[in-house]
Amino acid sequence: MPKSVTRVALRRAALGLVSATALLAATAAGALAADKVLLLVNGALGDKSFFDSANKGIEEIKAKYGDEVETKVLEIGDDPTGWEPALLEVSEQDWDLIIGGTFSLSETLGAVAEQYPDKKYILFDASLPFEGGAYPNVYAVQYKQNEGSYLGGILAAGLLKSGLPSDAGTSLGFLGGMDIPVINDFLVGYIAGAQSVTPDVKVSVAYAGSFTDAAKGKELGLAQYRSGVAIGFIAASQAGLGQAAAAKETGKFVLGVDSDQEAIFAESDPAIASQVVSSVLKNVDVSLVRAYDLYKEGKLPFGSAETVGLAEGAVGIVETGNYEKLASAETKAAIADAKAKIASGEIVVPTAFGMDTAAINAIRDAVRP
Repeated sequence: MPKSVTRVALRRAALGLVSATALLAATAAGALAADKVLLLVNGALGDKSFFDSANKGIEEIKAKYGDEVETKVLEIGDDPTGWEPALLEVSEQDWDLIIGGTFSLSETLGAVAEQYPDKKYILFDASLPFEGGAYPNVYAVQYKQNEGSYLGGILAAGLLKSGLPSDAGTSLGFLGGMDIPVINDFLVGYIAGAQSVTPDVKVSVAYAGSFTDAAKGKELGLAQYRSGVAIGFIAASQAGLGQAAAAKETGKFVLGVDSDQEAIFAESDPAIASQVVSSVLKNVDVSLVRAYDLYKEGKLPFGSAETVGLAEGAVGIVETGNYEKLASAETKAAIADAKAKIASGEIVVPTAFGMDTAAINAIRDAVRP
């Protein structure tokens, strides 16, 4: 073989080796380039409901995707003055997805997102005015908590109807963190579900004015129980833990929220767990895993908001534990029927979103004890 041909062949082989090496290096680098996902908690973990459910979602994303994703949870406290600096700081870092939730955080997150158009944000349990192409780098997900609460109302009224310990009380209670649409969405769904069982049901309604003041939650919970409330429904995050403590102290009952609060308290405080009849679930974890799945597929609809409910498994009610023991066969059947009809659209649960204050007041006044 001529030497020139040999040199050409050797040169081509060498180039091929270099190309193969470069390809392997690029592949290895790509394998190491994990998505970086950050959850901002504008409060604190340990609420045994809302934020803990979001944290669970991050844990599930990590468990599902392993080395393909790097995750972190950052607690930034409940002082709103610290939220913008925290969001600005993390937006300067190399996070691929920055996740935050609650109505209270939405305006701040939206303002920061406008300053960092190349960053991607997920806002949960709130929305933004996306009209006209605004916020193209933000995806928002809200929940049909009214649907889960409707099931909770059926359960609570059903327990009273079937004779939950006669000395427990004769009415229902509701404790909200704040008098805002997302909390009143729980309320109107709960009342509608209870009225489907007992049309003239009475519901005592109170707001803590805070999502963190457990002492205030306990004070209001004790007042409700002493006024004749048998079962109090809490939609108040950490403030709601106060009413759970009040249920323990008085021997009355409580309907938990967001997470399975009977299971959560089973080891840390069995006396509280024994008073939790069930929990209305807002599966923030399910929605965050779903959102990240779509993000990985390049299908997450940034620049828009979605609302998920029973049909997507994003809300529901716990049907194990005390529920299994306390709920009558009639009540369980009513809940199963309502679940099917809500998911199919046959039952349309009223929502507080779009209601004015007068309409909300009319609903509260109609069930006032």
